[in-house]
Amino acid sequence: MLETINTNASFIREELGRDAAQAMFSAQPFKQEIIDDLPDETTLSIYRHGAFTDLCQGPHVDSTGEIAAVKLLHTAGAYWRGDEKRPMLQRIYGTAFESQQELDAHLERLAEAERRDHRTLGRQLNLFTVHEEIGPGLILWHPKGGVMRSLIEDYWRDIHYRKGYSIVYSPHIGRARLWQTSGHLDFYRESMYAPMEIDEQEYFLKPMNCPFHIQIYRSALRSYRELPMRIAELGTVYRYERSGVLHGMMRVRGFTQDDAHIFCLPDQVASEVGDVLDLTFEIMAAFGFDEYDIMLSTRPEKYVGEPDTWDHATESLREALVSRQLSYGIDDGGGAFYGPKIDIKIKDALGRDWQCTTVQFDFNLPERFDLTFQDDQGNRSRPYMVHRAILGSLERFFGVLVEHYAGAFPLWLAPVQAVVIPIADRHIEYAQQVSTELQDAGFRVEVDDRSERMNLKIRQAQLQKTPYMLVVGDRESEAGAAAVRTRDGEDLGALPMSDVLERLESDLEGTPVSKLRSRR
Repeated sequence: MLETINTNASFIREELGRDAAQAMFSAQPFKQEIIDDLPDETTLSIYRHGAFTDLCQGPHVDSTGEIAAVKLLHTAGAYWRGDEKRPMLQRIYGTAFESQQELDAHLERLAEAERRDHRTLGRQLNLFTVHEEIGPGLILWHPKGGVMRSLIEDYWRDIHYRKGYSIVYSPHIGRARLWQTSGHLDFYRESMYAPMEIDEQEYFLKPMNCPFHIQIYRSALRSYRELPMRIAELGTVYRYERSGVLHGMMRVRGFTQDDAHIFCLPDQVASEVGDVLDLTFEIMAAFGFDEYDIMLSTRPEKYVGEPDTWDHATESLREALVSRQLSYGIDDGGGAFYGPKIDIKIKDALGRDWQCTTVQFDFNLPERFDLTFQDDQGNRSRPYMVHRAILGSLERFFGVLVEHYAGAFPLWLAPVQAVVIPIADRHIEYAQQVSTELQDAGFRVEVDDRSERMNLKIRQAQLQKTPYMLVVGDRESEAGAAAVRTRDGEDLGALPMSDVLERLESDLEGTPVSKLRSRR
């Protein structure tokens, strides 16, 4: 590559029709497949580089002389189009920059991302695993991961109750006719698992929670006085993803969505959307995210519903953003066929964007399920329906949290908040007393009573990212104290247990846990 760069060889772009491209790449079956999938009238581009010609959309730099720094990163096997039933190919990863300085900075970011990889930390910190015996893309939450998940869910439920949501639970399977009515069998079946037959009826694992929430709405005749009606659920759904695209917790087959559906009147829409945005930013701030990328997607060429209804919904989304002085981009025509939407990406500690929150109008399902309410004139009217998810997939959000904090979670979220380390066996009894005192105060504490050196225990607690290590020996047991160290290496010295408790409590101030405690 370096020799090619030094020759300053040109990249030459050419455009040709589909038939000409098929003839040019007739000996390359994979490129033939790509070309065959394109419409007949498609114009394709190729690039020539010396004797090498390849199908590529581009753009390219003009010549290799513009490439100042290049690095081959690694190789990996990859199934053709991510399908494990297709041939395995070899993928070569590389990158190039205009300067060595930019390349070095990029490589450092990659190294840091690797150190933060949630799959590695998930095993190291005993948070979760994936087992082939169970199936790819299906997550086992270990006890420590389970503690964190329960904390996230407790906070989520508490804040939703306070914001006027009704929390519901729905089954994991539903009859085929439900998915036929919703349109999933017509438009989404390839992402659904194969049906199971029960009592000569076909049932499917649910890929979405929407139809179940709709049935709750439909279970009674609704009055305009009942609206807005906000139904929320931490609902587990199942979607078939090709094994080649699965990735730890970020891309899975079974996951829990923090779904909610809001049924409301036209004049309530802007207020409801605004409340969802406020709730989103409050929740994300609680987890340490305060940078966002917001996109408003508008009506596509093909859509369901009336143009006036679309315009009203789109303007309601825009009004909610503008009134909060939020910067946003517009994806003109990028909305789903059934409604406009707002997408919010959060930015992690490495500056990477992660899609989490979606606020989506739906003009399709209310029609399919004939949703109505009785208006103030006694007439049947169609409600507006808003889908929204804030965390999105709980699994993916958890993976983002692991990488954002590199496993060193804030005290309120840490699965183990403190480890008590007795210096010798004679100090184990006092260590247990310290642990009990902290546990009675609501903290998650472990005692490391193994017959190992104290420094080794401290090091292992640091590797487990435990926020506090409390070392106890003769002096501490006599004084009712503990020698406090943090995972960052700070030595706070011996503190009376009352001061230890005060220190831990102060670290919880302003966190979701402190708010939950104050209401209990």
